[in-house]
Amino acid sequence: MGKTIAEKILSNKSGQDAFANDIVVADVDFRMGQDGTSPLAIRAYQAMKGEDICSPEGAALVIDHSAPSPLEGVSALHTLMREFAQEKGIRLYDIGEGVCHQLIPEKGHVGPGSLVIGADSHTCTYGALNAFATGVGSTDLAAALISGKMWFKVPETIKFICHGRLPAGVYSKDLILFLINQVTADGVTYMAAEYTGEAISQLSVEARFTISNMAIEMGAKAGLMDADDKVMEWVCDHSNNQFEAVKADADAEYFAVKEYDVSDLTPYVAKPHRVDNGVPIGEVAGTPIQQAVLGTCTNGRLEDLTIAAQVLEGRKIHPDVRFIVAPASRQIYLDAMDTGVLKTLVQAGAAVVTPGCGPCVGTHNGIPSDGENVISTANRNFKGRMANSNAFIYLASPATVAASAVKGEITDPRELGSGLSN
Repeated sequence: MGKTIAEKILSNKSGQDAFANDIVVADVDFRMGQDGTSPLAIRAYQAMKGEDICSPEGAALVIDHSAPSPLEGVSALHTLMREFAQEKGIRLYDIGEGVCHQLIPEKGHVGPGSLVIGADSHTCTYGALNAFATGVGSTDLAAALISGKMWFKVPETIKFICHGRLPAGVYSKDLILFLINQVTADGVTYMAAEYTGEAISQLSVEARFTISNMAIEMGAKAGLMDADDKVMEWVCDHSNNQFEAVKADADAEYFAVKEYDVSDLTPYVAKPHRVDNGVPIGEVAGTPIQQAVLGTCTNGRLEDLTIAAQVLEGRKIHPDVRFIVAPASRQIYLDAMDTGVLKTLVQAGAAVVTPGCGPCVGTHNGIPSDGENVISTANRNFKGRMANSNAFIYLASPATVAASAVKGEITDPRELGSGLSN
C-alpha cells in the first residue's frame, strides 16, 4: 500500500514502516522555540535535569513575539533565553532578526523531507518546503532538546486538489481563507493536509508559505506540499544542506480528497471572531476600519509588501486609518528598502515597526481601542487576539488590506485599478 507525504517522512525518521494512526518515535531534524514559549521550555528542561543539548546545531531560539521588549518582566525572560542559548551552544535570533517562521526557512534550517517541531502552532508553515513541521508544547520541546527525538501519532491526511488558476487580484491568502471556510476550523483536526493542483503549483514559494502557515486554522498538524522545481531552487538559494524531496505515492490512502476549481474565486475576508468565518469580499465591503496591519508570519514577506506597494503607489492612507507594517525579517526589511517598496509604503502613510509578531499577538506595536475594526494579514482573528477583546479583527490578503487602508473601509482591491497580479 502506498503512503502519503506524512507517512513517508515519519517512516523515514523513525525507521518504522509507519502508516496513519501508528505511534512512532522519530529523530527530529530541527527544534525551535520563541519568546512566548521558550522560557517555559527552559524551566521544563531544568526540571528534567537536562545537561547537554542533543545536536545543538539542530535547534534555535527566536525572540520575536515581544521584540524589542515592552515590559520589565519580558526583558527578564529574554535574558533567560540569551543565557541559556549561550550556555548550551545553540543559536539565538535576537530582536530585529524577524519572525521565527520566516527565519527558520530563510536561514536554511529546514527543507524537503525534514521533520521539524516548534513551540508555536504555526510551525506548520515549513510544509510549503515539503517538510513535516508541527507545533508542540514547551515541555515536548524541552524533551526533544535533550533527546533529539519525539513521539508522534502518524496523522491521517486530507488531500486538497485546487484546480485552475487564481484570477488577477486574488491571492494565496484568499485561497486558504476559502478552504478553511469550506472545511471549518476543526475539519482537519489531528490530520495532515496535502495541498496540490495547478492553483498551488502556479504560486510562488512565498505564496505557498501563506497556505501551509494557516493549515493549523483548519485543525491540521501539518500542511504539506510537493517539492517541485520552484521549491528546490528556493531551498538551494537559502541553504547549503542537502535535502531529499518526498512525494506521495499514487496509491496512497487518504482520509478524504477534496477538489475545488478556484478559477472564479474572489477576494475573501474572514469576519470576527473565527478564521473559518470567511466570506466573499462583497459581503463585507464598506465596513469602516480604523487600523490596518500588513505583516506577520503569514504575509510579511517581500512579495506581500510588494503587492501592497502596488496598490498604494501614488495613493495615501485614509486619514482615519492607522497603517502598521511589520516586515517578517530583517532581510525582508532590507530588501524592501533596496527595491523601493518600503519607500512607497512609508510615503503612503505606513508606520513601519521592528520585524516581529507584536501587532499580531497584541504584545505591543498596535493594540486597538474598544469598538475598533482592524483588517489584518495575520492568521487569527479570535476575540482578544490583538489584546483587546472589544475590538473586531478581519483577515484578508495584503492587497485587500492595502486597498482598505486607502479607502477607510473594507474594499475589493480590484476596484483600485490595474497593476494587481498573483
